[in-house]
Amino acid sequence: RMKPVIVVHGGAGRIFKEREQGCRTGVIRAALQGYSVLKQGGSALDAVEEAVRSMEDNPHFNAGCGSVLNEKGEVEMDAIIMDGKNLASGAVSAVKCIANPIKLARLVMEKTKHMLLTDHGAHLFAQAMGVPETPGEKLITQRSLERWKKNLEPDSNPEEFQKDLGTVGAVAIDSEGNVACATSTGGLSNKLVGRVGDTACIGSGGYADNCSGATSTTGHGESIMKVVLARLILYHMEQGMSPEMAADTALDYMKTRVGGLGGVIVVSNSGEWAARFSTKEMSWATVKDDELHYGIYAGERHTKSVDEALASGSKGF
Repeated sequence: RMKPVIVVHGGAGRIFKEREQGCRTGVIRAALQGYSVLKQGGSALDAVEEAVRSMEDNPHFNAGCGSVLNEKGEVEMDAIIMDGKNLASGAVSAVKCIANPIKLARLVMEKTKHMLLTDHGAHLFAQAMGVPETPGEKLITQRSLERWKKNLEPDSNPEEFQKDLGTVGAVAIDSEGNVACATSTGGLSNKLVGRVGDTACIGSGGYADNCSGATSTTGHGESIMKVVLARLILYHMEQGMSPEMAADTALDYMKTRVGGLGGVIVVSNSGEWAARFSTKEMSWATVKDDELHYGIYAGERHTKSVDEALASGSKGF
């Protein structure tokens, strides 16, 4: 039997000082929640969904509640989930008024013959599945609103703020040796209505295959799509690279080929993991062998036992 492993990220970019603590706490909490699913014999699929749901509900991240706003001041969210056992996947794009897009993506995977539902169709499907509607303004935080307004100013540079992205994701391997990935985002601030980035696209926002492993990405969506980043990493692993080497090689290619920056989390089918990024920062956390590791800055890695982490609660980080 495999030792279960979970890795989560809270987005790559520039994490402003006042958000650092919240991001750190948020990814740690998500990793611990996902790990507890795995420890109880739950599937990798359940674990990544639970970890991502935890971050969607956390206003510190650009997913679910706390999502950034499009040019019209609305929240439009994308999410994907994938099962490495049979390559089943479900995704939603440009969805509004849903608290947890990742749950809807899971329903698309399990209750339809399709892999991606968008906008109005996704909304109708959510209704049919009895998913409760959340008023749009409930998902909007003060921070997202202020940023949206700032970006509307004639001399503003939305690109400056894009660096503080915060897509969320998780990858895991369970005791059966199955891998899974999940990714969820509110997208780019002040994006065009109907813009869909890499997150909902299979092979870009995430990919999971028991033959190699699972990965979830974050960063500049359009760049990630150009190189199909998630699948590229697994391709490098199939060629014999370690997760860390594969992640670095793919991120480096994306940077040199299309000038794009981002971050990735990876778990291999043997339980090796990596969290790598070409941006200034990426909040990440992982649990393996009852040990929690986490960091935000390049080269930063803290380690605690899971018991110690759970005992200190969210104030201890």
